[in-house]
Amino acid sequence: MTDGTTAEGSRHGSADRGHGSADRAPRGWRAAAGAALYGPGGFYRRPEGPAGHFRTSVHASPLFARAVARLLCRVDAALGRPPVLDFVDLGAGRGELVGGVLAALPADVAARARAYAVEIADRPAGLDDRITWLSELPEAVTGLLFANEWLDNVPVDVVEVDSAGVPRLVLVAEDGSERLGEPVTGAPADWLARWWPLPAERGLRAEVGLPRDLAWASAVGRVTRGLAVAVDYAHTVDTRPPFGTLTGFREGRQTAPVPDGSCDITAHVALDACAAAAVTRHTPSGAAHTPSGTAHAPSGTAPTRELPSARLLTQRTALRALDITGARPPLALASSDPSAYVRALATAGEAAELTAPGGLGDFGWLLQPVGIPDPLEPDPRDAPGR
Repeated sequence: MTDGTTAEGSRHGSADRGHGSADRAPRGWRAAAGAALYGPGGFYRRPEGPAGHFRTSVHASPLFARAVARLLCRVDAALGRPPVLDFVDLGAGRGELVGGVLAALPADVAARARAYAVEIADRPAGLDDRITWLSELPEAVTGLLFANEWLDNVPVDVVEVDSAGVPRLVLVAEDGSERLGEPVTGAPADWLARWWPLPAERGLRAEVGLPRDLAWASAVGRVTRGLAVAVDYAHTVDTRPPFGTLTGFREGRQTAPVPDGSCDITAHVALDACAAAAVTRHTPSGAAHTPSGTAHAPSGTAPTRELPSARLLTQRTALRALDITGARPPLALASSDPSAYVRALATAGEAAELTAPGGLGDFGWLLQPVGIPDPLEPDPRDAPGR
């Protein structure tokens, strides 16, 4: 995955991990995780790729890519079927989603599609020649920008309330041991006050999502016309977990987060804050600068413009709007065409997994239209009684 910064803004991996006492000294989780994930030999540069350690909706079923292809077709229609239609897979892993989307597109749409995979790792062998592999977002996007489980890997700092009720930065060593650092001040403190207020109770934790807000706003800034979508583990301001969500994954199992490059390091995303940041950054009355010490906006970000409000919904709701329901096939099909019934039953099982409460169905989808109507908004003409 990409880490939400530009080369000029430090890839987090510019320092060689394990060289020099400064690199081994405890530091904030944002710097430590950034180096462990994206630095030389980091987790996301390993040859097995993310699929070797955890399973996303993309890996769970090809139905997910087909649903994204349907969404791209709706964006295409809203754009008036332009001669070139962009699809950008941000945090592309090994290109599984973008390849699946291209394969699922109708021929007339596929002929106009221009597909990009944005990923820090090298291009994998055997990838479809139609896919352009990039380490940074394209300068301008007309179509669909889709970030599946990208924001949760944009590194963030962790804070913890001390015995005096003061939120302090959590410092971590390469072996995962922690201690408290300085009190949180400035822009991170402002973000916490608005988006994750912490009671003065010792041991409470939060993740400072400001770098993710800025990374998302920067990504939205590349969309000239179309739709930007972020899909991730998420929470909102009224459901923040009291002890944070920072965790690790290794070889298919959840594990303690250790910033040594051996495991994924992830935390759920405050998608409501990301949504507000994109609108604020690109609305004429909003702020359009990057606070010191946060992820830098990519060069070439679109100029200030009016954006409609973003929409947050669950993956279950989004996929149902894209005709992925998990409904079982009619039992009569088992008698008339047993093979078709078995295939339909398997498809229903995959759809059920993608939309399951308590599982993938609870993922958050953040939709930010740019210059088009929301493609998942129900058409009022389809309302009952019309």
